[in-house]
Amino acid sequence: MHHPIEVIGIGADGWDGLSEHTRAVLHAADVVFGSARQLSTLPIAAYRLRRWPSPLLPALRSSIEEFDGRWVCVLASGDPMFHGIGVSLAREFGASRLHVIPAASSLSLACARLGWAVHATTTVNIVNAAVTTISPALFDRAHVLVLSRDEHTPAHVVELLRRSGFGGSSVTVLEQLGGPAERLVTGTADKWSHPVGDALNVVAIECVSDPTYQRLTRVPGLPDSAYSGDGQLTKSEVRSLTLSALAPAPGEHLWDVGGGSGSIAIEWMRTDPSCRATVFESIVGRREQIESNASALGVPALRVLGPAPDEFGGDPPDAVFIGGGLTQDGMVDACWEQLGRGGRLTANAVTAESEALLLDCVSRFGGTLRKFQIYRGEPLGTFTSWRPQLPVAQWSAVKS
Repeated sequence: MHHPIEVIGIGADGWDGLSEHTRAVLHAADVVFGSARQLSTLPIAAYRLRRWPSPLLPALRSSIEEFDGRWVCVLASGDPMFHGIGVSLAREFGASRLHVIPAASSLSLACARLGWAVHATTTVNIVNAAVTTISPALFDRAHVLVLSRDEHTPAHVVELLRRSGFGGSSVTVLEQLGGPAERLVTGTADKWSHPVGDALNVVAIECVSDPTYQRLTRVPGLPDSAYSGDGQLTKSEVRSLTLSALAPAPGEHLWDVGGGSGSIAIEWMRTDPSCRATVFESIVGRREQIESNASALGVPALRVLGPAPDEFGGDPPDAVFIGGGLTQDGMVDACWEQLGRGGRLTANAVTAESEALLLDCVSRFGGTLRKFQIYRGEPLGTFTSWRPQLPVAQWSAVKS
């Protein structure tokens, strides 16, 4: 029988903010893990304290198992299950091994100071992510809380807001929340001039959008002009229809085969922060443009690999989109094989040869066929004419 791993939330006020019960647990523990800042607040003998190694996650299990059979406590900032180490411990050891004693999260404390509704506030964690990860969460009147990496994060957030058309947004940096050195600094992004502050901070944004800027929402079908590249791009209208067919759900993983500009994978990931995607692209230059587009549009975690099916492997997909290489020998079969039961495959075709292949796919795998013809209104002298885009045939199937 293992003793439960005690996972204790501790605020910026340290030992002083802990209850008598929690203090008793820490006094009784054989070993206490935490950051240098957290451990420095405890009136506990140094031989029982263990500072986390860096990097932490690869050594997490071995660090805990070194004290197997003994009473282990782990300190976490605020609520351990809110973007905290409690989540990693539960994933590694299972929830039944943990006894979690949460403190107030940074989200709860920030909302309490600002008068925001916790349930209506979006949280974006950029402790280990690029600042552009915030971008999909920005829209007019949104309340966004950013979990900062360090004291330089507020300046990076402000710069992102300025260049994204949210310069009029109200920004509040909340430092040392819940501690004796708590401090709030407020201003607007376009007039921000505050110096660098404390490393322990979160950034609250009350979004105000500039209507002259291009709107980039989470809804699929972003303007074509939002993408850079060589023109190899699924156009906006067809992109909307394709994402509708793929039907992304939170936490799902997409394989985008023949990525081009990466638009399908990028907009799949933008629908929900937990959605993941891997792009397979044979041309090096296009892989670079996919990575550039992903960063600019707020999904820098997009995984970009070489040609399919050579690079297949790893985390299996919930859905596959074939946008390029459809007529390559064995491509459809290779993609279909990677899907589990209930997995979805969608493929688009713009040539007669690839259309013929889709007819064969329906006969072999089932599914549905659709064909789209999009017209766009464009100037013709002083009048407007309808200019047709290339017609697109689409096959969608679910693996039973």
